[in-house]
Parts: sequence; C-alpha cells; structure tokens
Amino acid sequence: MTMVLDFLEAIGRAVIGLCRGAGELVLFAVQGLSHLVRPPFYGRLFGRALLEIGYFSLPVVALTAVFTGMVLALQSYTGFARFSAQGAVANLVVLSVTRELGPVLAGLMVAGRVGAAMAAELGTMRVTDQIDALSTLSTNPMKYLVAPRLLAGIIALPLLVVIADILGVMGGFIVSTIKLGFNVNTYVANTVNFVQTDDVVSGLAKAAVFGFLISLMGCYQGYNSKGGAQGVGSATTLAVVSASILILAFDYVLTEMFFAQ
Repeated sequence: MTMVLDFLEAIGRAVIGLCRGAGELVLFAVQGLSHLVRPPFYGRLFGRALLEIGYFSLPVVALTAVFTGMVLALQSYTGFARFSAQGAVANLVVLSVTRELGPVLAGLMVAGRVGAAMAAELGTMRVTDQIDALSTLSTNPMKYLVAPRLLAGIIALPLLVVIADILGVMGGFIVSTIKLGFNVNTYVANTVNFVQTDDVVSGLAKAAVFGFLISLMGCYQGYNSKGGAQGVGSATTLAVVSASILILAFDYVLTEMFFAQ
C-alpha cells in the first residue's frame, strides 16, 4: 500500500510541476509580447537579434534545404517508379518543401543554433547578476532582453523559410534534370502549375510560429537559469530540446488547422 501511495504521489508531483511550468511559460510569453506594443522599443537590439537569427543562420538553413530537396527527389523517384508515376516527382518535391520540410527543418536548425545561443547568453547574464543590474538601472529586463528577440524570431524565420523553399525546390530540380533525366521545361511547368498560394502561405505561417517558439524557449530557459555554469549548460540543453519538441507538436496542430477537411 505504501508503494502505491508513493507512486501516486510521484505522479501527482510530476503533473503539478508540469502544469506550473506550463503556466509560468505562458505568463512569460504574454509578458514578453505585451512589451512589443509598449514604448520604448530598442531598435538596435532588435536589429542585432534579427541579424543573429536570420543572416548568420542562412548557411546552415540553405545547405539543409538544398540537400533535403535532392534526397527527396531521389527517394520519391524510386518509390514512384514502382507505379510508373515518375512525373509526380516535381509535385511531391514542391509540396513537401513548401508545406512541411522547409519550415520544420529550418526551425530545427535555427533552434539548435540560435536557441542555444540565446539561452547561454541570458543564462550567463542571470548567474552573473547582470539582469538584476538592469532592474537596478530602471531598465525592464523583459523589454530590453526578451521582447526584441521574440520579434526578431517571428520575422527572421519566415524570411529564412522563403530562401529554404527556393533552394529546396532547386535541389530537387537539379537532381531530377541532371541525374534522373527529366525534361527541364516539363519539370518547371509541373512545379509552377502544382504549387498553390495556400501551400506557401501555410509554410510561412508555421515559420512565424516556430520562430516565436525558438526565441521564447531560448529566452525563458536562459532568463530563469540558476546554479552557475552548470545551470547555464542545463538551460542551453533544455532550450534546444523543448524548442524542437514544440516545433514538432505545433507543426501537427497547424497542419490540422490549415489542411484538415
């Protein structure tokens, strides 16, 4: 009987902790977003965050998109050849890249690179009392540190996904026309005629949500880190893992919203 009670107690404690953490995260997000519509706005910090998230993440996102498009073309050709439907390769590539692979893979790459950097930077500031020093100097840490990063994430990731979509489709085009022997004009026509505005817009909407989640988790874990260097390391790991999980979970939710009949 005692073992059963201990087990139930552990489950209850875990559930309560999960609910408390979710509530704190939601309050943190609401507080951060509220500072976006209240002056002052730190444009220099926003520009730096936009540069860090967008421009410096471009190489890894571009390489990921190109090779994803190439692999997708090869794999889909192998599968479609069994049903004599090789002509659908162009359709599958552009649909998969714009709807799913572009925003999801770009989000995961940026989460690994930028989410960890945000958590490490804010975590270091927290354990060295720099965040407390901002409050002492009458500067709101949420407005100064969090709000510019949230806005930068919302704006930068859709821009990255536009480039990822173009390069992903280009990667599929290169493999299909050079290696698989597709006619260039036919492949381009199939791609242009099949893709729809809703496919691209849904991918960009997902990217904006993913960018917000990446910035939110990086800022939240770093802002609330404690325990010195070990705490900063734990915050960095949690930022990447939690952002990646939320990206995959929200990808399903958003796909259900956009495309469920």
